[in-house]
Amino acid sequence: MPLSRRSFLTLLGSCACTPLLSGCLTPVKPVKVATHLWPGYIPLTLANDMSWLDTQQVKLIHAETFTDSIRLIEQGKVDAAGLTLDEVLRIRESGVALAVILICDVSAGADMLLAKPGIHSLTELKGKRIGVEDGALGALMKYEILQAAGLKASEVQFVPLTTERQVEAWHHNQIDATITYEPTASHIQQEGGKPIFDSRQAPDLIYDVIAVHPNALDEAHADALRHLVAAHLKALAHINSNPDDAAYRMARHFGLAAEQVMTTFKGLLLPDLDSNYRILKGTPPPLLKSATVVAEVIGKAGVLHHPADLHEIIRAEYLPEQES
Repeated sequence: MPLSRRSFLTLLGSCACTPLLSGCLTPVKPVKVATHLWPGYIPLTLANDMSWLDTQQVKLIHAETFTDSIRLIEQGKVDAAGLTLDEVLRIRESGVALAVILICDVSAGADMLLAKPGIHSLTELKGKRIGVEDGALGALMKYEILQAAGLKASEVQFVPLTTERQVEAWHHNQIDATITYEPTASHIQQEGGKPIFDSRQAPDLIYDVIAVHPNALDEAHADALRHLVAAHLKALAHINSNPDDAAYRMARHFGLAAEQVMTTFKGLLLPDLDSNYRILKGTPPPLLKSATVVAEVIGKAGVLHHPADLHEIIRAEYLPEQES
């Protein structure tokens, strides 16, 4: 990066430099990326396991929960995070102008409402206890479910539960249904949960993305962000071309047997490079249209309080060049 005279003199004073200043300049710190356990983000973990992620450029921070990923990027403790598009919009309204550089997945059934045996339809949720994780995604799903059921929020009891607490609450009969996703969904289905609503009934609303803090959207971090995107896409290609090997490597992260791993991707569309180009670089980009719709829905759900500012929400310049 170009340095001002003042910055250069300060740097000279702090380095033990040779006459030619060889090795004096300190490299930019690795981009810190927070991800939690979710199939859409697991390619980055796989890339790290395969040594395809240069730790001098990118450092993965494994957050325990979705909420932890949100907290880390809101507080500026990481440079990027795996988030849902609705959460990106909420954080942008709070004053942190996150930008989307990659689409990891589009939910087409992966986000779901699981109900106890005996509850067969949405209308039967009246008076029932429904577990849901706090946040914009939870609010989006609640809104869509209530609309589809023809129920008011006052007619059901929403129980705040992070996903890692949902299985225990289900097992101890503390909830009658829960809004969830993988890998928790598989565990609850093993306990008898039956899906009665999923994101196929709310299409093109739930995107999982890599969002970058505005402080890292500069030339100093550009190469690292490009490397981050390329590593994700390389690992995704490995999952598609060699699923058995990929499943074996990912199993320990999910806490599942290798033969169960690929089922966690059910209900997800996983965009490759060409698909990312179509979503992020169209004229206008399809993601921009989806963001407008999502902003309207979560505005009605009470998550947003002002019209969404979508200026420079998409930064597609970190995608690798397409092969001709």
